[in-house]
Amino acid sequence: MTTSRIADPSLAPSGANKIRWAWQYMPVLSLLAKKYRDEKPLVGCRLVACLHLEAKTACLLRTLKELGAEVVAAGSNPLSTQDDVCAALVEEGVHVFSRRGMTSEEYFDSLRDALRGGADVLIDDGCDLVAMVHEEFPELIPRIRGGCEETTTGVKRLRALDREGRLQFPMIAVNDAYSKYLFDNRYGTGQSVLDALLRTTNLLIAGRTVVVAGYGWCGKGVATRARGMGATVVVVEVDPHRALEALMDGHHVAPMMEAARLGDVFVTVTGNTRVIRGEHMAVMKDGAILANAGHFDVEISIPDLEGLSERWESFRPNVRTYVLKDGRHLHLLGEGRLVNLAAGDGHPVEIMDLSFAVQLLSALYIWTTRLAPGVSNVPEELDLQVGRLKLESLGIALDELTEEQRLYLDSWKED
Repeated sequence: MTTSRIADPSLAPSGANKIRWAWQYMPVLSLLAKKYRDEKPLVGCRLVACLHLEAKTACLLRTLKELGAEVVAAGSNPLSTQDDVCAALVEEGVHVFSRRGMTSEEYFDSLRDALRGGADVLIDDGCDLVAMVHEEFPELIPRIRGGCEETTTGVKRLRALDREGRLQFPMIAVNDAYSKYLFDNRYGTGQSVLDALLRTTNLLIAGRTVVVAGYGWCGKGVATRARGMGATVVVVEVDPHRALEALMDGHHVAPMMEAARLGDVFVTVTGNTRVIRGEHMAVMKDGAILANAGHFDVEISIPDLEGLSERWESFRPNVRTYVLKDGRHLHLLGEGRLVNLAAGDGHPVEIMDLSFAVQLLSALYIWTTRLAPGVSNVPEELDLQVGRLKLESLGIALDELTEEQRLYLDSWKED
C-alpha cells in the first residue's frame, strides 16, 4: 500500500519554514500540545483527515501525531494544497496524498488512498471524506468511532445525511462551535478573501461596488472588510432576516439580477449552487471580477460563463479572463474555487489557532467517548476551554460572578 503521494519531496525545507512561522502564532494549539504531550491520548488511533494542506493545517496534523495518532491527510481542494508543506509533513511521518493542481479524478483517488488503510477518527472539510466512506467504503464503518467537520457546507451535508437516516457514525459539528464560527467564519473569511482579491488583481477596492452573495457569518466578514476598505457593498440574500440585518448594517440589498448591473467585484459565500448564472453575467460590466468563497466551485456557473465566451486568457496567476462574444471581459479568480485558499494563504494564523484547537479537542473527545450516530455539537466545556486558553495566551483575565450574582441569575425573584 502506498504510504504517501506528493509532488516533490525535495521541497520539504521550504515547507518546514512555513510551518515554523505559523507555529509561533498558534498559542492555543501549543498549550494543548504541551498539556497532552506526555499522556499521548491518541496512541492506537488512525486519524484520516481531508483538509486544506497548508502551513496552519500542518501544525494541527503534527500535533495530532505528537499526541500519538497515526495521521493520514488528503487535500480538500486541489488549488489550496501547498506542495512544500506536504513534503515537510511527509518528512515528519505524516502520510499525505495530495498535490496542487490535481484533477477532480486525482482528488477523489487521493481520498481513496487515504482511506484504504482504515480509519478510527475522521477530520473532514466539506464532507467529501464522510460521503466517500458511506458510498464506497462501508466496510470501514464498524471501526470508525466518529469524526469532526469544520465547514458550514460540510455540516449542511452531514445534517442532510442524518435526516435520511444514513449517517452511520457520530460527527461533531466543529463549524457550529462559538470558538469557530464567530471568529473563523467572520474575521478569518473577511480578511483572507480581501487579501486574495488584492494579491490576485493588484486593484483598488476603495470606490468600487462589491456584491456579496450570502450574509451568513462568512458573508458578514467579507462585507465588513470590503466596506472598511472604502467599497460600496451590495448584499444579495434569500433570507429576510439576514437581508434586514445587512440593511441595518449599512449595506445595500438587492436581488442578483439587479446587483449584477452594479457590481465591479462579486463574491459568492452561500454554500449553494449556480448563484451567479448566465443571465447575470450577460448584464455585468466589462471587467467585472468574479470570486467564490464558498466551499465548492459551483456557486459561479462556469459552464454558463464558458457558453457566453469565445475564449479565455490568463495575464496573471489565478486569473482567467473570459472574452465574451459581445466583446466584454469577465475575470474569474482561482478557477471559481475557494478564492482565499486557491489564490491566497487562507485565514490568518491566529484565527486557525482557535479553529484547530476545537478540532483537536473534538478529535480527542470522539476517540475517548462513545457517542450515538448522528450530528453532535462540540461540548460546551471544550468550546469555552478554547476561548479561555486564547485569553490566557494574551494575558487577559475574565471577571467572575459573585455568589450573590449567581443566585440572582438562578432565581425568578427580583430580590
